[in-house]
Amino acid sequence: MNFAFGTPSSIIFGAGTMEQQLGAQVKKLNGSRVFILTDPGIAKVGILEKVQQILKKEGFEVGVYDQVVPEPPIETVDKIAEEVKDNAYDLLVGLGGGSAMDVTKVVSILVTNGGSARDYTGSDKIKKPGLPTIMLPTTAGTGSEVTKIAIFSFPEEEVKKGIVSPHLFATAAIVDPSLTYKLPPNLTAYTGMDAFIHAAESYISKNANKFTEGLSLIAIDLIAKNLRTAVSDGDNAEARYNMSLGSLIAGIAFGNAGVGAVHAMAYPLGGQFHLPHGLANTLMLRYVMEYNVVSCLDKFAVIAEAMGENTEGLSVREAAFKAIEAMINLAKDTNVPTRLRDVNIPKEAIPKMAAAGINETRLLSNNPRKLTQKDLEDIYTNAW
Repeated sequence: MNFAFGTPSSIIFGAGTMEQQLGAQVKKLNGSRVFILTDPGIAKVGILEKVQQILKKEGFEVGVYDQVVPEPPIETVDKIAEEVKDNAYDLLVGLGGGSAMDVTKVVSILVTNGGSARDYTGSDKIKKPGLPTIMLPTTAGTGSEVTKIAIFSFPEEEVKKGIVSPHLFATAAIVDPSLTYKLPPNLTAYTGMDAFIHAAESYISKNANKFTEGLSLIAIDLIAKNLRTAVSDGDNAEARYNMSLGSLIAGIAFGNAGVGAVHAMAYPLGGQFHLPHGLANTLMLRYVMEYNVVSCLDKFAVIAEAMGENTEGLSVREAAFKAIEAMINLAKDTNVPTRLRDVNIPKEAIPKMAAAGINETRLLSNNPRKLTQKDLEDIYTNAW
């Protein structure tokens, strides 16, 4: 089987690496005027101020945009890119969760490629590299620091769409688990489940290969064994370390193998009802996996083992269904809802969501079992 594999040029991992490496990486990339993109929550807890201090101490000029919102509207990016151009910033830092990092990626290419972010929706429409970017994730979840994908909401259509290009890979990713310590339990759970689903969906993806499969299983193991502790004891350094590592590895895996119907069916929940991405994914996890399991029993049995389930003496089918049970328990134990009604999604919305979900062909093409629009409606109905 032939396959291509891509990652950022440099990945630096470990507690304290932000303080140790950020200035050195900016110098290595010949940056002098640095623009930080983040969200109000990161500014509020003091992480932004710390990053600014590190950069200013090294003598860099520093600008900030701290109003990135979850599920960012596509128009946000164009306005920020104009500010970057007008002030001649030469390096961007994405500080935060997936939204801040996704905005950073696309701002970087708008500065050099021109046009509007809408022009690049879809795959491989970006002609040349953007400004150098350094990603500093503050959650253990999205994996955006190591992917070539950026996701945005299109409010007028009530959908989410992606921009995909190798030019969106960060120049450097600094993954410092200590930046996740201030993440509250609910966001730890949502983002951790997102990372788990990246690992699980990439493992069963039709585009998986021996390289990505190994990464997916490592991530499944790390996240299944550490998410409960990270949620219940956010100061546990070992759990935070392993969650950041699991999220990073899952990001590399799904960034190359892709994800499937869980994500495709979560996008309408985000686009129409503005649910957090990890929550939307978890709402669909059980019901999509129950649909998928018969198409790859062997792989689901391996997932069960990677999650620490005892499969000794079980048939492959029994072990496979034990994996789904373990996924449900992981969500329940971290207090993440698993039914649409629990988050007030009306049953009447199902046909519209299915009509939107079936158009997520980039994702559905990775799913191990084919789906029709009727299948999507049935899965949403089961999830309600």
